[in-house]
Amino acid sequence: MTRRRSAMLAALSLVAGGTGAALAAVPATAGAQAAPCTVDYTIQNQWDTGFTAAVTVTNNSAAKTGWTLKWSYAGAQQITSGWNAKITQSGAAVTAANETYNGALATGASASFGFQGTYSGANAVPAAFTLDGVTCNVDGGTDPGGGGGPTDPGGGGTPDPTGRADNPYAGAKVYVNPEWAKLAAAEPGGSRISNQPTAVWLDRIAAIQGVNGGMSLRDHLDAALKQKGAGDLVVQLVVYDLPGRDCAALASNGELGPNDLAKYQSQYIDPIASILADPKYASLRIAAVIEPDSLPNLVTNAGGTNTSTDACVTMKSNGNYEKGVGYALAKLGALKNVYNYIDAAHHGWLGWDSNLDPSVQEFHKVATSNGASVNDVAGFIVNTANYSPTTEPYFKVTDSVGGQTVRQSKWVDWNQYVDEQSYAQALRGKLVAAGFNSGVGMLIDTSRNGWGGSARPIGPGPTTSVDAYVNGGRIDRRIHAGNWCNQSGAGLGARPTAAPAAGIDAYVWVKPPGESDGSSSAVSNGEGKGFDRMCDPTYGGNSRNGNNPTGALANAPLAGHWFSAQFQQLMQNAYPPLP
Repeated sequence: MTRRRSAMLAALSLVAGGTGAALAAVPATAGAQAAPCTVDYTIQNQWDTGFTAAVTVTNNSAAKTGWTLKWSYAGAQQITSGWNAKITQSGAAVTAANETYNGALATGASASFGFQGTYSGANAVPAAFTLDGVTCNVDGGTDPGGGGGPTDPGGGGTPDPTGRADNPYAGAKVYVNPEWAKLAAAEPGGSRISNQPTAVWLDRIAAIQGVNGGMSLRDHLDAALKQKGAGDLVVQLVVYDLPGRDCAALASNGELGPNDLAKYQSQYIDPIASILADPKYASLRIAAVIEPDSLPNLVTNAGGTNTSTDACVTMKSNGNYEKGVGYALAKLGALKNVYNYIDAAHHGWLGWDSNLDPSVQEFHKVATSNGASVNDVAGFIVNTANYSPTTEPYFKVTDSVGGQTVRQSKWVDWNQYVDEQSYAQALRGKLVAAGFNSGVGMLIDTSRNGWGGSARPIGPGPTTSVDAYVNGGRIDRRIHAGNWCNQSGAGLGARPTAAPAAGIDAYVWVKPPGESDGSSSAVSNGEGKGFDRMCDPTYGGNSRNGNNPTGALANAPLAGHWFSAQFQQLMQNAYPPLP
């Protein structure tokens, strides 16, 4: 599938997200090579009267020892707080000057900062920027208020030659799962988010017809048609029932044995594809998240490392993960209204080149075998059901303290990335270089990565040491980036938003907030789900989390079951905060 998108020429368009509207934030940039400076202004999150934005300025002229960026708003925007720059505002005019630690700006170098603000009416991207009095973003020109054109990643879903939309989320509503909405609304304060779109998890064969009187796949699709109205609507489905599922995490083991490939194909994928192929549902856009954690496990946990498990070694040896994912891609990819997104773990798992490059090779291998082709892949999703922040506002992987790169800190541990957005965008480039279509899009699961509340830092950490700098400034408050189960202190992240940044199709809530990651103690069940000590708050850890405490909440139910205490915590620590 060929998609048309540009990371440097973009517009800002109003896009409906679920039952509320979200602005699709895309860079206001122009020709970087000829302009003396370029500015990437991205609205990261937006709610009724407020927003957060990230700004990156690139100096394409002589080196600077200090800098000042200026712009003016056309509307009633008012900046209330900022980070990594000294920001002042007088009327509509804004001035952002460097801090003492980021004033040096070599030729071709960039500086990034962010802020939170309020607005009323429109919240348009500023039309012009100046760096030290020199106008940026002028070479080639771009209309920051223009409509979605053929190179506009935030536009109205320009169709590609296959008949699919360029970005299925652009210009579309997203399905609100009535079952999740009911549970959320029943919680004190839950009505503030119960209208948000979340994914439907098909985590066993019985889920296709509905479990314990719950909604079937057809029930969800019928409800989606009612929500759709006259416009477009995306239904998010998680395809999650591989043989020997989740070979490295007992909490999310599945019903099928390692050798049940034929059953997976005939009793799980085939019925899903048959229902989705019903002409009745042809007007729906189906975003299918394909088998979380499966392919990454083959790269990092299937032999040759201290994190390997016998179960993952088995799945790599019998090839049933690869065969199953390839079959799912081909079967679902044959339907023109289905957009397959392969799970690509998160930066804290694959962020080292020694993991990421082999993963890209594995993804391409699977997408070009067992009947699948790269045209069956609309994109990839990162941070599925995880807690890694979308962006770390107070430090970058390129920062240094006392001559030491932050990569030497215990937290970063030589990782090439410190957050999900930088990881997703870099991964996208590697995927295209490996042979995936140049317009491949990325999703980021932001359902539980907000990390707000009283523990959230308000600026960079102290520069006394590289560890103090990272630990004092990181918004990710986990004990270790390898901790994944029911994390204490986590909060709701960015609300679902279409085209929030270059190369990103959407921020999505794939993991429904309030659904457990796994039980904190052994629970007898008929769902095939085991007890993983990483969900036990008393466990001292293992090689995957540096032998650290798990940081998991106590009294958690089985994976996928409602966990009220966690839901309340997620609302309390939401960022942006809930009204």
